[in-house]
Amino acid sequence: MKRTIFLALLILLTAYSSYAKEYKVASPDAKITMTVNVGTDIRLAASFDGKELISNSKIAMILANGKILGENEKVTKVAFTKINDILKPVVANKKSEIADNCNILIITLKSGFSVQFRAYNDGVAYRFETSLKDEITVKNEIADFVFPAGSHAWYPLETSFMSHNERTFVFSSLDTLENKHLASLPTLFQVNGVDVLITESDIEDYPGMWLTGAKSGKISGTWSRYPETEKLVRDRDLKIASTKDYIAKTSGTRTFPWRVFVIAPNDVKLLESDMVYKLAAPNKIADTKWIKPGHVAWDWWNANNIYGVDFKSGINNETYKYYIDFASKNGIEYIILDEGWYKLGNVLEPVPEINVPELCQYAETKHVGVILWVVWKTFQDKIDDAVALYEKWGVKGVKVDFMQRDDQKVVNFYLEAARKTAEHHLLIDFHGAYKPDGLGRTWPNALTREGVKGMENDKWSKDINPDHDVTIPFTRMVAGPMDYTPGAMINMDKANFTPRFTRPESQGTRAHQVALYVIYESPLQMLSDSPSNYMKEQETTDFIVKIPVVWDDIIGIDGKVGDYLLLARRSGKEWFVGAITDWTSRDMDLDLSFLPAGNYSMEIFKDGINADKYAEDYKHLKTNVKSGDKMKIHLAPGGGWAARISPE
Repeated sequence: MKRTIFLALLILLTAYSSYAKEYKVASPDAKITMTVNVGTDIRLAASFDGKELISNSKIAMILANGKILGENEKVTKVAFTKINDILKPVVANKKSEIADNCNILIITLKSGFSVQFRAYNDGVAYRFETSLKDEITVKNEIADFVFPAGSHAWYPLETSFMSHNERTFVFSSLDTLENKHLASLPTLFQVNGVDVLITESDIEDYPGMWLTGAKSGKISGTWSRYPETEKLVRDRDLKIASTKDYIAKTSGTRTFPWRVFVIAPNDVKLLESDMVYKLAAPNKIADTKWIKPGHVAWDWWNANNIYGVDFKSGINNETYKYYIDFASKNGIEYIILDEGWYKLGNVLEPVPEINVPELCQYAETKHVGVILWVVWKTFQDKIDDAVALYEKWGVKGVKVDFMQRDDQKVVNFYLEAARKTAEHHLLIDFHGAYKPDGLGRTWPNALTREGVKGMENDKWSKDINPDHDVTIPFTRMVAGPMDYTPGAMINMDKANFTPRFTRPESQGTRAHQVALYVIYESPLQMLSDSPSNYMKEQETTDFIVKIPVVWDDIIGIDGKVGDYLLLARRSGKEWFVGAITDWTSRDMDLDLSFLPAGNYSMEIFKDGINADKYAEDYKHLKTNVKSGDKMKIHLAPGGGWAARISPE
């Protein structure tokens, strides 16, 4: 009996092998190879320097009419092409010039369906493309990825599709992850000594992809079904009460989101990848001169706890004029009016204590812009009136919050909001958001987004600790900018930290907070603490506001997920270096060979000698360096180190 079964399986395998056709596409540097087999189904594999990363992974799309695009297909055309271009972002989040260099394989199938595969030096990607008549209903998609034995994941464990995507990344053996273990993207896998980060790019009129475990080294894609009925809780939580039996209804002729696999030989190289940006749709805004990144004085985290004034602080014009004065004095481009400025439920009606046009006029005289926070559903309900009114008032941008979903319906809101705010010269910052998918390339007014477990959590939990801080650059930040909101001026060591809602503090040292401005990418970068605290700590404030929010180049120097990170960024002729560590004290080596030849002045902000027990202790000093110099950097537990390097 066993022999009969074996022979039958052998016959089936032989039949499949004779029917299946194999195609390969390699990265320009030939280190990454993507192999695609088309037979009774479509399967892909990827390797790096000959090391297997992903194997025998099935991909397909299931339509509601019963047709499965990707099964029993006949190849009608195979095309190889390439891209060798230089992209110049409107908003240079990581680099002002991006080498867009890849090799492309396009397999066209008889059913009116094709798959495009791309191989870059920093990863691979694929997407479906359809040429079908009329509208199609996508019932589901198949994305079953197989990793070698012994693989691990930094897994952002979720409890449901209704999520702000603010997760802690849990280091897990892949074999322990089951179907009940849901994860949002990006998710990082460590495979045969190589990093593979799975995420997406160019999501439009389609839900976002999530992952579930499948044991035995397998991970499967999963998607939110289209909402049928919804229930609004308070003004902000639009929950799905029931769903349709499909994930999307969409045009039959279109391209679908890119499934992205960022591949890096070591952890720190992940930070240099621009794959999500490169795969996104090009810029759709003709005139972009009005789009201005910058620092932002933010009110909500510090609960408007200003002091030393002669008025009652809170949601009122006097308080926000104080923010404007602080921002103007320190060269900070924007302030935010967060929750409380309008009557909840109506984004067109400010509370009596707030006069938005007056604040905008006052801010204009001080060369400061005003950004308004809104709940997404309330904003969407009156979006046309709101964007026109805000432009009339002189508002410079909106912070849209609490989407908490990425089904097709909510994904389309992001594109609608980005487009309509752009039409009225408004920046947009998405909070309560899913991960970046390159929207900032398509709509460069969409400067940043949350979708990260950021420092706001210090108000109520101990989750935002140095271990977390040194994990998210290698995971969430690889997908794009993140509005983590650094800048705490009350800093505590591990033993003394206590969550406080109205007078919050941070875990780790003062220098750790300062270094986050170099390490964390966000073209709208918050100063989250009270202006009163910043003015009291003017030396720290002066250093922070000199750190740019957009960059010309990045170099990952040294790092390990969850442990430590050392990197350098360039802005014009100046270089900035940032280093952070977890709760372990560290000595690190900084090699300045990345500097062009010449002499430089270096301004350093580092942990003080007693920062291990008094986290606010720091040392601010200046020295002279030259290219090729080598330095020792010492970081206290939860510590940091930052430097500004200027040519002499």
